[in-house]
Amino acid sequence: MTSSSTPAPGSDRPPGHRRPLRRLTARGRGESHRVATPLELFFDLCFVVAIAQAGIQLVHAVAEGHAGEGILNYAMVFFAIWWAWMNFTWFASAYDNDDILYRVVTLIQIAGVLVLAAGVSRAFEDHEYQAVVLGYVIMRLALVTQWLRVAGSSDGPERRMALRYAGGVLLCQIGWVGLVVLPEDVRPWVFLVMATLELCVPPFAERVHPTSWHPHHIAERYGLFTIIVLGETIAAATVAVKTGIDENDALSDVLPIAAGGLLIIFAAWWIYFVVPIHGHLRSNQQAFLWGYGHYVVFASAAAIGAGLEVAVEQTVGKAHISTLAASAAVTLPTALYLLTVWLLHSRHYKVGIAQQLVLPTTALLVICCTFLGEWAVLAAGLVSALAVATGETLTARMAARGRGTQARTPVA
Repeated sequence: MTSSSTPAPGSDRPPGHRRPLRRLTARGRGESHRVATPLELFFDLCFVVAIAQAGIQLVHAVAEGHAGEGILNYAMVFFAIWWAWMNFTWFASAYDNDDILYRVVTLIQIAGVLVLAAGVSRAFEDHEYQAVVLGYVIMRLALVTQWLRVAGSSDGPERRMALRYAGGVLLCQIGWVGLVVLPEDVRPWVFLVMATLELCVPPFAERVHPTSWHPHHIAERYGLFTIIVLGETIAAATVAVKTGIDENDALSDVLPIAAGGLLIIFAAWWIYFVVPIHGHLRSNQQAFLWGYGHYVVFASAAAIGAGLEVAVEQTVGKAHISTLAASAAVTLPTALYLLTVWLLHSRHYKVGIAQQLVLPTTALLVICCTFLGEWAVLAAGLVSALAVATGETLTARMAARGRGTQARTPVA
């Protein structure tokens, strides 16, 4: 990990030297020792504030019996959080020069996500999106200025690409105002249209010139954000369990949920990081599919924590929903996480039908655990842990078989 006092690779600046304003030019895709910077880590941590707020509101909605409405609001708010984070991450991978203006604009983006976080509760409870839209627009306009810097520092296809990014992002912000001024019943449709248009901007812009994002850096950034989201999930579940114990003296009731939740989160971490995904990110087509798919990975990982809170509240009598609904609040996002990680990550490195079936089968079994009543979460945790053990066993057997084959092969 780099630090603010360590010069970037290839730099001749002495440690502690203030970065002057300079051209925002592309970094090399093959650059060695490309790792996340302290500014990027700070950026991620501030985004977790917004994710936590969205999770809290999802818990309240599900616990009060408004799961459909809560999930819809959660999906909309989480898209704004994830999309702004993702656009910054890929931009920084290609153009982070760490000068003063770059840092200031990034801090403005952080301010935008804090404004968005402050408006999450109003968006869920009163369907008022002014603060959410304002925070999102602040983040996106800050990124527009970065793309304009790139356009001013380049020419030819790269300049056209940067201008396409700036123009596309700017036009989309005008459309997002519809969430504020249009009637409430049409807002989900406005969101669907605008989200689709936002997703189209990167492929449209990079058609003329691809950005020089760094595979190792991108894989690390996504991995770090996954860890942060899972950490937030653990924190949310811990608070829920503590509240249940302190207010209801229900240790024996919430212990199975705590144990099962911990197993689920540990398995989620293990399964995500068991393969080195950077080797798969070789082209924009692969990278776009992988990067966009992480909306589901991040959203489901955060929703697991919300589901564990709901399960605890239902167990101690604070949530007036059925045990089946409370169990589904944990098992469904867990199954979605497992299946999505398999689609994006694991299947590219699995050999043979047995290895390929581990995660899809686990996702199905986790869903079946929903119907086990008060033991549903613990059962889902045990199934998830068993998936890890099965995957490691199959991998070890295949490695041993490969070593045996090599030992029997005569040397030419």
